[in-house]
Amino acid sequence: TGMLADLRAMEEKHHDEEVLADLLHLDHRTAQAGRLADSVAVLTGARSGRRWARPIAMESILRGAMGRISGYQRVRVHSASDTAVAGHAAEGVMHALAELLDNAANFSPPTAEVHVYVEEVPAGVIVSVEDSGLVMGETQLRRAERAVSGESAGLGGLTGTRLGLAVVGRLARRYGLRVSYRPSARGGTGVLMLVPQDILVPPDAAPAAPAAGAAAT
Repeated sequence: TGMLADLRAMEEKHHDEEVLADLLHLDHRTAQAGRLADSVAVLTGARSGRRWARPIAMESILRGAMGRISGYQRVRVHSASDTAVAGHAAEGVMHALAELLDNAANFSPPTAEVHVYVEEVPAGVIVSVEDSGLVMGETQLRRAERAVSGESAGLGGLTGTRLGLAVVGRLARRYGLRVSYRPSARGGTGVLMLVPQDILVPPDAAPAAPAAGAAAT
């Protein structure tokens, strides 16, 4: 978190295009490292080093999640919501979305886009992530849904994608998120995350806050 703050200060200070491009690259790589550190914290029952004192607008949540993955340039956000996530839950929702976006990008062809849709429903806000990668079989879908449900408490054998899904599961249990999978109309896999109404706040309660990560920058 301190490194990110230093990098943001340097980005404000330097105006040379080549220097700024290098700083933005380091900013993005540091944001990814921060996500990994936060994942370890989540899996061991600790809290993230990043906190938000005020509600964060859903658009900033999405942009912040994009800024924490390597394939952020391939993510396309088609819709947004005027609602915001309460400050105490904003970091958890952002982190969970980052893991789902990273998973979608990693299992899609290198040039394929990942599409994100946001829909307001009576129960809260549904964020849909659609990819055009490999279609998950029934066994894989059940394994993924079990991981994101947070039912398994053991950390043994958690590597790669399973590590990310286990993180989503822990965050889902903590903040009441509901995550489910389905075949995507784009040929790959779709994942839906319901952000419940009890951690959302009205639009006018959320200030214009900068999102974390290079995508927002």
